[in-house]
Amino acid sequence: MSELQSALLLKKQLNELHKNPVEGFSAGLIDDNDIYKWEVLIIGPPDTFEGGFFKAHLNFPKEYPLRPPKMKFVTEIWHPNIDKSGDVCISILHEPGDDKWGYEKASERWLPVHTVETILISVISMLADPNDESPANVDAAKDWRDNYPEFKRKVARCVRKSQEDI
Repeated sequence: MSELQSALLLKKQLNELHKNPVEGFSAGLIDDNDIYKWEVLIIGPPDTFEGGFFKAHLNFPKEYPLRPPKMKFVTEIWHPNIDKSGDVCISILHEPGDDKWGYEKASERWLPVHTVETILISVISMLADPNDESPANVDAAKDWRDNYPEFKRKVARCVRKSQEDI
């Protein structure tokens, strides 16, 4: 897919999200002159990050939708599948094809049918229900598994901080 086609597809997806907003997040461009860099605001899902407003960036490659974007939270967040620098680790954002370690099926990884909407719905679902079998933040996964009250305390601190940052 050419750069022009990927830019047109991203413009179409952005316009669709503005015309038909999806509950749980909003999306826009970081810079109106760069369709490949998006900022999203995710409203924390109930029971885990409820009350929080978490800002993240999506950086799309020129080969989109053949290759996935990278997603990074810029708001601090304590979660097993988000590393300490904010990078999101979720199967659908992994490069397409077979997993060289055999952990994920190719069907769980990036597919060109995914859209910004499906990505963000998957990330919101991940926030509510972490995969502690494959953590990007081992300490958060350990808290989630072995010391849930401590996990909730750290999450509550992130929620409070996210409210102050808005």
